[in-house]
Amino acid sequence: MTDGIRTLRVADVTPETDDAVSVSFDVTDGGEFLYKPGQFLTLRVPAADGWVARCYSFSSAPGGTRPTVTVKRVPGGIASNWICDRLRPGDTVEALPPAGRFTTAPEQRDLLLFAAGSGITPVMSILRARAHEGTRAALVYANRDERSVIFAAELRRLTEMYPDRIQVVHWLETLQGLPDAERLASVARPWAGADLAMLCGPAPFMRVAAEAMAKLGVDRSKVLAEEYRSLASDPFANASAPAPVPTADADAATVTVQLDGERRTLAWPARTTLLDVLRSQDLDAPFSCREGACSACTCRIVEGEVKLLRNTVLEEEDLADGYVLACQAVPLTDHVEVTYD
Repeated sequence: MTDGIRTLRVADVTPETDDAVSVSFDVTDGGEFLYKPGQFLTLRVPAADGWVARCYSFSSAPGGTRPTVTVKRVPGGIASNWICDRLRPGDTVEALPPAGRFTTAPEQRDLLLFAAGSGITPVMSILRARAHEGTRAALVYANRDERSVIFAAELRRLTEMYPDRIQVVHWLETLQGLPDAERLASVARPWAGADLAMLCGPAPFMRVAAEAMAKLGVDRSKVLAEEYRSLASDPFANASAPAPVPTADADAATVTVQLDGERRTLAWPARTTLLDVLRSQDLDAPFSCREGACSACTCRIVEGEVKLLRNTVLEEEDLADGYVLACQAVPLTDHVEVTYD
């Protein structure tokens, strides 16, 4: 393991549908492998001109089973097609540490879940983990047709095991057409008072699901969305590269950081991102893409102001609540206080 890069051995590759597989891993480099239900794993996959990095959500629940991601084939997709066609038990792949904030808090006991296609993957992780803890959950799951439903048998098993707490509504385009906000709102109305609404799937589905939540009057603070994006750069190169040394700046701001139960105050040069400041001080701040696209480095501003150089993942409501991306944040005020906890 080097600078957070893990070597994982493929233990099993299980077909889920005609175009999706689940890949289970053994950790070969020692150490604990910790993740939260709903998080993702960034894998390094060979390509014609070198390597590409792609993020795949866990479909497994922590504890008791091997960590497992589920991958759906994308037409023309370099990584998804390689995984579905070439990856075999015994192969090894490199991975960055688990990341992502598409997770639940223990006090969130009632969940309203929307998924489409492979967007079921992190939702399945959450269902597998939370169903055994007494959580109540309603899932609206959209697919092209019945053959496209990933985890059909497992979803049926969960509803049969917990009929009073787990409900699944399947939306098949061949029968019901494309989902729209009005009809999604109608289907979800009985669960509009859930503690948390979670949305995962292709961008068009995410838009109509978010519109449905607005029609039901669900507070935006109770809506959490996860949208898949391809990475343009190689985060593995960033992870193994030495942490940059911030340029000396007599007018540097200061930042107080709460991370892993520790509190540190550091100098923060004006043109240096928060993530680079933390890495230069050997602080284990989470990150993945460094492109402002994956949300793995999300933290929250408690005091002061920052500017984001790039942001394609946080919405206006997230920014209003103080959430920022450490890989893109530079200081605007003399002092900033940030928490990861």
